[in-house]
Amino acid sequence: MAEHDLSEKRKEYFLDTPQKNDTFFLKGSSGYDWGFRNRLARIFNPKSGRTVMLAIDHGYFQGPTTGLERIDVTIKPLVPFADALMCTRGILRSVINPESNNPVVMRASGGPSILKDLSNEQIAVNMEDALRMNVSAVAVQVFVGGEYETQTINNMTRLVDEGMRYGMPVLGVTAVGKDLARDSRYIGLASRMLAELGAAIIKTYYCDDFEKVVASCPVPIIIAGGKKLTEIDALTMARNAIDAGASGVDMGRNIFQSDAPQAMITAVRRVVHENMSAVQAFELYTELKNL
Repeated sequence: MAEHDLSEKRKEYFLDTPQKNDTFFLKGSSGYDWGFRNRLARIFNPKSGRTVMLAIDHGYFQGPTTGLERIDVTIKPLVPFADALMCTRGILRSVINPESNNPVVMRASGGPSILKDLSNEQIAVNMEDALRMNVSAVAVQVFVGGEYETQTINNMTRLVDEGMRYGMPVLGVTAVGKDLARDSRYIGLASRMLAELGAAIIKTYYCDDFEKVVASCPVPIIIAGGKKLTEIDALTMARNAIDAGASGVDMGRNIFQSDAPQAMITAVRRVVHENMSAVQAFELYTELKNL
């Protein structure tokens, strides 16, 4: 039997203070369950509403990508600077320290290598294993306009159904094949389709008129870093994307292939979270690199 409440302190019900119904900070995300939103709040900084995700999942189709030959050596020093890690379950289990507190977005689609048609992807990780590894979201690539468009859309919607059952967000990646243009018409189409079909986050490429892509997408958009650029060009792309309404970046090669990766991710963070200009961020990068 529970003990009686013997406290002499007067009970306070704050009768003149109505309970506040807080709205969730992230675009289009207020209707999700608590666990779902809690996972999103780990990926995105609630103060800035943005994220700097470190993409290190290239090996799932490229093998030992330059800069990722030894993730245990080259990437571990960068982990504390990332808001989230985009990686595969193989790397997570074999290399990433479980004592790190970074949320993980796990690559959940795959199959073909760079030697084959990349669009022929299947689901490569089931939701049970993602939950077992305590990840904060799963990522699936969708080839809108590609030969296997319907198959890859079905991959995503199957994961969305499972994710809703267990409170797991799905990040939809708009893949760009050799024959697909990286313009606002295509990017806008692909991003909107993935959001309409249930993706909680969209990862896509920056393009001209990107503000139209963001405005027409009801959920947060983050940009892919893409191929290696000069540091000032990569920082300028990040700045332009944030100014157009992006909720962050998922950069890989533009960070780990930089001459000074730690300096570069620090500069990217300043752009994303502190609204630093690209020029100021490049000056910071140069200063840290010289140190």
